[in-house]
Amino acid sequence: MADVKLPEGWCISEIGEISLKCTQRAPKTGEDFIYVDIGSINRELKIIESPQYLSGDNAPSRARKVIEKGDVLVSLTRPNLNAVALVTDNYDGQIASTGFEVIKPLLVNSEYIFSLTRSLHFIDSISGVVQGALYPAAKSSDVQKYEFPLPPLAEQKVIAEKLDALLAQVDSAKTRLEQIPQILKRFRQSVLTAAVSGKLTEEWRKTKTLKPVSELFSKYTYVKNSANLAEKPFRVDEIVETIPNSWMWVRLAKITEIVSGIAKGSKSNEETMLLPYLRVANVQRGYLDLNEVKKIPVPASKFEKLKLISGDILFNEGGDIDKLGRGWIWQEQIENCIHQNHVFRARPYCDEISSKFISFYGNSNGKDYFLREGTQSVNLANINKTTLSLLPIPLPPIEEQTEIVRRVEQLFAFADTIEKQVQDALLRVNNLTQSILAKAFRGELTEQWRAENPDLISGENSAETLLAKIKAERETAKPKKKTAK
Repeated sequence: MADVKLPEGWCISEIGEISLKCTQRAPKTGEDFIYVDIGSINRELKIIESPQYLSGDNAPSRARKVIEKGDVLVSLTRPNLNAVALVTDNYDGQIASTGFEVIKPLLVNSEYIFSLTRSLHFIDSISGVVQGALYPAAKSSDVQKYEFPLPPLAEQKVIAEKLDALLAQVDSAKTRLEQIPQILKRFRQSVLTAAVSGKLTEEWRKTKTLKPVSELFSKYTYVKNSANLAEKPFRVDEIVETIPNSWMWVRLAKITEIVSGIAKGSKSNEETMLLPYLRVANVQRGYLDLNEVKKIPVPASKFEKLKLISGDILFNEGGDIDKLGRGWIWQEQIENCIHQNHVFRARPYCDEISSKFISFYGNSNGKDYFLREGTQSVNLANINKTTLSLLPIPLPPIEEQTEIVRRVEQLFAFADTIEKQVQDALLRVNNLTQSILAKAFRGELTEQWRAENPDLISGENSAETLLAKIKAERETAKPKKKTAK
């Protein structure tokens, strides 16, 4: 920063020139204290949020640094994450980890120094000299030798006040923006709920004459051994929704052929083919993650049975509860792809069954069914082929299935557009914080104030004079050397 053109009355200083050395001590046996470690810092809000309340008997070896109100804590561990905080009066006299560099400002404004540690220039400066590849940590000297523009004391206070006001507005905007993805998630869920209950197409249905769904079943025959499941009567507690008169409740086995995949490492004496296969991790709720699709050897005789074709509906067997029953449509993105034994595929028997409509239902209301009918423990749950086959589906006529899919995709595309705009806005807000800080440390926020208050930035009130006073104060504060006897 030595080549930066400074405003009138400013000068360049190092952190070590305007601060005192932090004292250290080991907590006494039986002493109760608040311990602030790296994990106690909320990196987003830049505050001490969750310190530990300890006794000296249980104090960790790193609990050594005595902190006071107005001190600035800078984490030396992974400094690029910028875990910094200003010590408030409720932590005055407590103990912090030696993993912090504790800046103890002397005769300068603590809020100004704290804002400085949030700046990208400071972060990049101490992160650029980190030590070690796996667990990078800055050194105390990296912080102490950091050069920065020092304004006169009166201007420091004005800058700190302006930053408080401006950054509070930025944080408020950021908080509102961060809430929108959750709102959109609830919106998508409500769209699916309305779609699979007939409410989304209620007005549309009044203008149409639709073929009865029952006519559909004369166009195909079930796969062998599935008839018993397909025609199993519904229990009263399985039908949890009222559907339009033109719709019909059916078992998934009545409208699709359901097949489990192949286990990795299955042994076979016959010729094998090395094929890509979908795992549980690839099958997400409402989309497929195909960034990493592995290959396994598969018996050639099983290829045709396991090969995925466009329109196949995929369902996860489970694992943790979030994975239970989630899935989406295969659209032949990868040639000759098969699926893992923990992924089921349901193949519609005819073109008058919309794969997307069935998957919409499975990803929304179907999840409750899987949780109720599947096997589950505290955080784990799974379904088997029989449970999936018995999944109740509220099936509309094909014309309405098509209209529902069109409307859902249109509304989801609208939500995706908003989400992208929110992400772009969040990026601009994050950049705005750094832009405001950069302007502050160039003196741009207080340009008019300086013009109106020339006496407060010159002569005895200049930063040069302040720095001389700090130097004299630091000399006075130094402990006297012991004279040898």
